[in-house]
Amino acid sequence: MKSIRVERHGGPEVLELTEVAPIGEPGPGQAVVSIRAAGVNFMDITQRRGDYPRDVPLTPGVEGAGIVSAVGADVHNVRVSDRVAFSGQPGAYAEEIMVEAAWLIPLPDEFTFEQGAAFPLQGMTAHYLIHEFRKPAPGDFVLVHAASGGLGGQLVQWAHHFGATVIGTVSSAQKIATAQGAGASHVIVYTESDFAAETMRITGGHGADLILDSVGQSTFKRDLDAVAWRGHIVCCGASSGPHEPIQPYALAPRSASLSFGGRWARTPGELMSRATDVIAGIREGWLKLKIDAVLPLGRAQEAHDLIESRRSQGKIVLTVSAES
Repeated sequence: MKSIRVERHGGPEVLELTEVAPIGEPGPGQAVVSIRAAGVNFMDITQRRGDYPRDVPLTPGVEGAGIVSAVGADVHNVRVSDRVAFSGQPGAYAEEIMVEAAWLIPLPDEFTFEQGAAFPLQGMTAHYLIHEFRKPAPGDFVLVHAASGGLGGQLVQWAHHFGATVIGTVSSAQKIATAQGAGASHVIVYTESDFAAETMRITGGHGADLILDSVGQSTFKRDLDAVAWRGHIVCCGASSGPHEPIQPYALAPRSASLSFGGRWARTPGELMSRATDVIAGIREGWLKLKIDAVLPLGRAQEAHDLIESRRSQGKIVLTVSAES
């Protein structure tokens, strides 16, 4: 079967479309999924570069959508020919993948495979970040960094849905409209303006009750000056590099709290609960998936470059077919 392989860590050029051995038969509790679309995430880039611990050779990708082609013993939640989506299962940049069947998400009939590859990781991560730390409410100010990206756009929509006033930051003026379209009432180009000072100005000195920071090194220290009294900062990514260390006392001036948002599902039941809410939001129309580009599997290098160069605004999806 065809697969994107990384034989050595490095830049996008190390992503190579190649023929690999077939998946084989699923064992107990496993299923084989014939992939139709794979989601591209920043995590894939960190694995490719060697920043995130995963040994080479490897097939990138942790989410996708497709059709169940085989099931092993003791699998009761899916059958052959079912349409499914998945996340957290390594090896999605390929024509087939072996997964733990209990973690598969039934894909609604009205969803395309591209949509199925676009919502799991970022959609359920956003659900987790919004619900588990400080759920926004009317009257709250929520600051979302990278508000035009795939995860950032989802976070903006959730916070707006719950009635909060959303302040989004973006890296360039070209991304302002995207953040506004997701529901941000105010957008700051953080590469050109002091977002902490702007946040204080916008909020009349109150600050942000909740800060969701997926950027990391470029923004984290100034989060401490943008947060409200007893506000909460959630670190949920590091696209610009690791967050700089701080002393706990740095949170004292505003009695702020700090969390790191990591794994969003510990059990298949938790995954399905979050997936159900995300799918419901999409069906109701207030939660929208912004798919920025759909590329064939063989153009994985281009997909990674779009994200690393910060030219993407939304989700990048790779389609898998005989012509890839």
